Amino acid sequence: MYKTQMEAAKKGILTPEMKRVAEKEFMNPDILMERVAKGEIAIPANINHKSLMAEGVGNGLSTKVNVNLGISRDCPDVDKELEKVKKAIDMKVEAIMDLSSFGKTEEFRKKLIAMSTAMIGTVPVYDAIGFYDKELKDITSDEFLEVVRKHAKDGVDFVTIHAGMNREAMEVFKRNKRLTNIVSRGGSLMYAWMELNNAENPFYERYDELLDICEEYDLTLSLGDALRPGCTKDATDAAQIKELITLGELTLRAWERNVQVMIEGPGHMAIDEIEANVKLQKRLCHGAPFYVLGPLVTDIAPGYDHITSAIGGAIAASAGVDFLCYVTPAEHLRLPDLEDMKEGIIATKIAAHAADIAKKVPYARDWDDKMSKARADIDWETMFSLAIDEEKARRYRKESTPEHEDTCTMCGKMCSMRTMKKIMSGEDLNILRD
Repeated sequence: MYKTQMEAAKKGILTPEMKRVAEKEFMNPDILMERVAKGEIAIPANINHKSLMAEGVGNGLSTKVNVNLGISRDCPDVDKELEKVKKAIDMKVEAIMDLSSFGKTEEFRKKLIAMSTAMIGTVPVYDAIGFYDKELKDITSDEFLEVVRKHAKDGVDFVTIHAGMNREAMEVFKRNKRLTNIVSRGGSLMYAWMELNNAENPFYERYDELLDICEEYDLTLSLGDALRPGCTKDATDAAQIKELITLGELTLRAWERNVQVMIEGPGHMAIDEIEANVKLQKRLCHGAPFYVLGPLVTDIAPGYDHITSAIGGAIAASAGVDFLCYVTPAEHLRLPDLEDMKEGIIATKIAAHAADIAKKVPYARDWDDKMSKARADIDWETMFSLAIDEEKARRYRKESTPEHEDTCTMCGKMCSMRTMKKIMSGEDLNILRD
């Protein structure tokens, strides 16, 4: 009947995944199906990911949050990363990207896919060096594609593929000097491979074969921004825009094959450039869902980049970005631990929710209205239950207990909520008296 969600939508078939997304997002199923058919909404759902609770990314839907995990040479502990997976799922993230680059990558990926209700993404080029136990230069074009097939067969829902950095884009990059060169890990690996072998990017050169794999497993392409800016100075430069133009062309080719696409974006970027970048991406990439890392709006805050990212993410998502990749306090410093991950998720969820209010996502504001009523009523239990981080809210109140239950230690009996509640209900106001 159909191979991919996009093909089903074009044929007017409402899949179980579409039904779930429509119900969750309070969207008319016919409108959802129309937008999936156009490519404005992607539902990453590999046919082999059996535990998946499908999510939609794109036009008119709530802003989704991704968490990066994975083992590395310095931190190869599979069980420790699986603890993070469990926590991320408990915190209801919509996506987890496995960025494993060393060690038991296949073991971790298969366990992750088996247990995860969230959609799973990978960057296959990260896995290639360890999988083949070869130096980068010696990996063949065939082998790069075979790793993608392996990930697809395992059940990965979307893959980051840096197909837009072709030889033309490399020349533009070389002619336009940057402060931080190429900061994308996958992008730098592909650039190095192309230079070392004096060859074209295999994912660009053999794009149709890549689409064959995607179509077979309903694998969504997340077209990576190999030339994204790694500092605010490099943002919106010639190399970034050249790659974006190519990604738009590759998007149309994928849609012709009924392969779903998301476009990845910057990166580091000054606040005043964010909205224009979102509009440019949406125009050049024909309304495809936009997935950004940050953007980080300043380069001076190692240890606090979850904040710099949340600022940029809220602005980007309110301007039309559909999917935010979290950034943790450990960004630029080390592999995040469990607490770093939690702080990154919370910061990114705040950014996503703030944007959803601005985007008029159905019922997004209701959460805030319920919290505001609980504050007006001085209903602490309801406030805690509605908090984005209930544990922290409860802990903060417990650590500084007020003399009177209907106050906190900031304002005491001068609390404005307490004052107005008493006066508006006709009660006497006692601030100094017991």
